[in-house]
Order: sequence, then structure tokens, then C-alpha cells
Amino acid sequence: MPSALDNLVGPHLPLVAEPADDTEVSGLVRSGKARLADAANPALALESRFDLAYNAAHALCLAALRRLGYRARHRYVVFQVLPHTLGLGPEVWRVLDNAHARRNLSEYEGHQDLDERLVLDTVDACRRVADRFDVLD
Repeated sequence: MPSALDNLVGPHLPLVAEPADDTEVSGLVRSGKARLADAANPALALESRFDLAYNAAHALCLAALRRLGYRARHRYVVFQVLPHTLGLGPEVWRVLDNAHARRNLSEYEGHQDLDERLVLDTVDACRRVADRFDVLD
């Protein structure tokens, strides 16, 4: 029986099957954890902390997907498949999906609608992803 992730693989579907690469996965995890640590630095600008937290979350979620032998066609997919890659529920992936939408507004339309709550929630959700990796090691 195909897995939930297998069902998302195909020419017009969000995932591509691609053999896992341990070097890629460990590099993504290392980068994600370093960015997460920096995102918690209150001396940095709110915009910088958000960028660091969002990119840390993306690196860690992409690592989780790559570890299982898949690659996403779109950035947001790595957050939406968290229940299948790391067993994390909507309390995590919805926060990260919202961060992705806010990031896109900032990056592509110049809307800087960030606040401390968004940054703290993104950092917390990212920590939960990082903690799950620590259990896997």
C-alpha cells in the first residue's frame, strides 16, 4: 500500500521521488538549527529574526522530507506534509504555513506586517520541528 507521501508524487503533484542524500540532510539540519538559534536573539531586528526563523523552519522541514526520499516542487509543501514526515500536527504546520504566507507578502509585495507574536510563534514551531529531529538521532 503506498504511503501518504507516495500518493503526492507525480508529474502534476507536489512531490518528486528522489533518493535521500545524507550529506544534504545533515547540512540542512545543521543550517536550520544554527538559524533557529540566531532567530532567538532579541538584539536582532524583528524582520531579521523572522527571516531566520522562517528559513530555519524551511531547512528543517525540507530535511525531514529529503530524509524520506522526496523533494517538494513548492516551498510551502514541506510544511503541509509535516504530519507524514515528522508526525507533527496542525498546531505546528499551520503556524509555519502562515509564516510562509507572510514571508511571501514581504518578499514579493513589500508588505512588512510582522509582529513579535508572529516571530515567537514561528520560533516555537521551528523548535518543535528541531526537537523531533533530536529524537530521530
